[in-house]
Order: sequence, then C-alpha cells, then structure tokens
Amino acid sequence: MKKLLMFLIVAVLLVSANPFNSNEASAATPNELTTYAKKFKGTPYKFGGTTPSGFDCSGYLRYVFNNFDISIPRTAAEQYKIGTGVSKGNLKEGDMVFFSGTYKAGISHAGIYVGSGNFISATSGGVTIANLNTNPYWAPKYTGARRLDEVKNVATPVAKPVAKPALSLGQYYDVPTGYWAANEIKTLTVQGILTGDGSGIFNPNDNVSRAEAATIIARALKLKPVSGTTFKDVPAGHWAAGNINAVMKAGIVKGRSPGYFAPSAKITRAEISKLLTTAYEFKNVTASSAVSFTDTKGHWAESSIKILAASKVTTGHKDGSFQPNANAKRSEFSAFVYRSIESN
Repeated sequence: MKKLLMFLIVAVLLVSANPFNSNEASAATPNELTTYAKKFKGTPYKFGGTTPSGFDCSGYLRYVFNNFDISIPRTAAEQYKIGTGVSKGNLKEGDMVFFSGTYKAGISHAGIYVGSGNFISATSGGVTIANLNTNPYWAPKYTGARRLDEVKNVATPVAKPVAKPALSLGQYYDVPTGYWAANEIKTLTVQGILTGDGSGIFNPNDNVSRAEAATIIARALKLKPVSGTTFKDVPAGHWAAGNINAVMKAGIVKGRSPGYFAPSAKITRAEISKLLTTAYEFKNVTASSAVSFTDTKGHWAESSIKILAASKVTTGHKDGSFQPNANAKRSEFSAFVYRSIESN
C-alpha cells in the first residue's frame, strides 16, 4: 500500500512538472502578432478559406492567432463576442477590429489593427492593409474592436521618434523634390487624382494593380462612379467597384477574360498603353514619327505603344526595349497619366 501511494505521489509530481501539461494561457506581443499577420499580405481571397492558399476574413484571423496557440471562434460575428471591448480612440496594435454591412447585415468583416489607423484583413482583393479613418469603403462600416488577454500589450522601450517635417499637399516623405516624377506626382495629387497611404508615403516603386489604374483614370476623366456588379470578381462592395464600372461603361477597359476583371492583378506597361490611348483618344501616328522598340513587333499592344511613344507620353529603356509585359510602377503610371493630360 505504501509503495502504491508513493508511486501515485511521484506520478503527480512528474505531471505537474511537465511543461506540456501546463494550463497557462499562450501569449503573443502585439508586434509579434502583426508582424506574422503581414507575412500573408497579398494572399488571395477564398470564401470559407482558412489556409495560406486562400483566406476569408475570419479564417485569416483564426489562422494568425492560432500560430500563437490563441484559439478564437470561426466567424467574425462570434469573434466579436470574445475579449474586451476597446474604443476606437484607444486601439492598440494587435486588437481585432470589426465591420458591419459588407456582404450582409450585422458583423460581417474582421481584421487586425496594425497601428497608425491601419488594419490588415482578407478582402475580396486579397490580404491587404487599409485605413480605418480614411478608406471610403471601410471607414463608415467600422463597428468596434476587441482585445484579447493573450495579446500582451506590454510597453516596449523605443527611441523617441524624430518629428517629421510637415508636408504640403502633393508632397510625400518618399518622393523628394529631386525625384524624376516628383512634379507629376505632386500635380496629380493636388488635383485629387492620386493619393498616398494616408501617412505621407506614396510608395513610388510599388506596382500598380488594375483596380488602382482604373480608379486613377476614372478620377482623371472625372467619371461618375457606377454602382452595381459588372465583373464576377468585382462585387458591388469592392473598394474600386464604382470606378471600374465607370471606365468599363465608358469603353476604356475590358476584363482580362470574359466576365473577369482581375482587380488585384498588376497592370503591365502594354495594358497601360492601350488604356491611355483609349482614354485620351490619341490618334495614329505617321510612319515618319513612329518609334520602334526591339521587343514590341507583333505584340497585341504594338500600335498603342507606338502612338504613346510618338506622343512623348511613354518612353522605352536604354537598351532599346519597351518591356511591354513588365509591371508598371506607381511613379511610371503617374508620369504617363500626367503627360496624357498635358497632351490633350
């Protein structure tokens, strides 16, 4: 009997000492959580998706939190019921933020607050970052936020930030005065055609999505947004739906395949050439003024490329190529739109 009692006592001690049997709640710092969440930026949207091959909004949150052994419910509506409510003015990195009235009434979308008014979430355009206060689609649909105890909001000692100089309209911290497209970017921003990320950053070297390109052209031509759904992959609630529908109605753009616009796909230099020649009705050039490139002969956009080059809207590269299938940068597209406006 004494041996049995001793055996039970030892067993209990061993189990208690085993860290794998601990009931202590898992935890993550806010920065650990948001840094991991940002790794999936650009992951495509998939209704019901819960893995990096495709996420829906609540599946994305659940996957991110689960990486830190933090268990949350499956749907956005159920996720909104857990944790502690947080006012918009007290949001901290790592808080869950919620929205109503997107594709259905009530809580219907969730994201993770990443600081500076921005949140990351899985949208119809993929995992993206948007601003709670300035985004025209998300701002009016913001409903509330919840904070989990497992996300330890501990203060991390940081160096006191150096105050950035004030910016005038059209200026950006990452577009210095001597930048090659600074004047074009500033002018189009002042005219309300271009915008940055809301924090004084323009990201001139980022690629341009087809949704962004359609929006910029719609603004430049002062086209009135058109409600509804024209393409199967651009639902009425998509942030750029009104502008995409407007340029489609004006006969300026088409889908990449029947019924599909591919809003998140990066626009190519060839597509931009076709887009601008149509939008601004550039006329065909004479043989004497035509500009030839080493890589455009027989290309589907060859005529548009020649027209814009002859009109001094676009340029090629030093090696004589145009690189029609290369993705266009925000700076390039800004310059091309600016020159198109100036030419008309």
